[in-house]
Amino acid sequence: MKLNINGQSYQVDVSDQMPVLWVLRDLLEMNGTKYGCGIGQCGACTIHVDGQPSRACLLPVGDLAGKEITTIEGLSKAASLHPLQKAWIQIDVPQCGYCQSGQIMQAAALLAENAQPSPAEIDKHMNGNLCRCGTYLRIRKAIQAAAQDLS
Repeated sequence: MKLNINGQSYQVDVSDQMPVLWVLRDLLEMNGTKYGCGIGQCGACTIHVDGQPSRACLLPVGDLAGKEITTIEGLSKAASLHPLQKAWIQIDVPQCGYCQSGQIMQAAALLAENAQPSPAEIDKHMNGNLCRCGTYLRIRKAIQAAAQDLS
């Protein structure tokens, strides 16, 4: 099966039903996408499929042929960090950091469709991406900072 991940083509020989999370982590060694709950409830495994946030733990790799997959490793198109990644560092968002790649990928999808989201729009869009450390206020602040940087 041929997959397009972060602008590169990969050939993998796996069952069509294997979740793409395991292809990314175990076969391609792209470990930025995290395993959290395994049932699509926490958002730690969020990736983009054709620009839309998707839960990699639930997504069969067989559904991804011909689609554009973006992981946290491919979020930035240049050698520099994405504005969200810069804001995450500047605002010191993570505590344990485990959920952060999923949080950033969810936030990137929001900013791609709404360049200047309100705090309420941020909260609504980010609902479902869980952070056990409770850094939600810093996550919102970082998204607002990145939106300013992108404008």
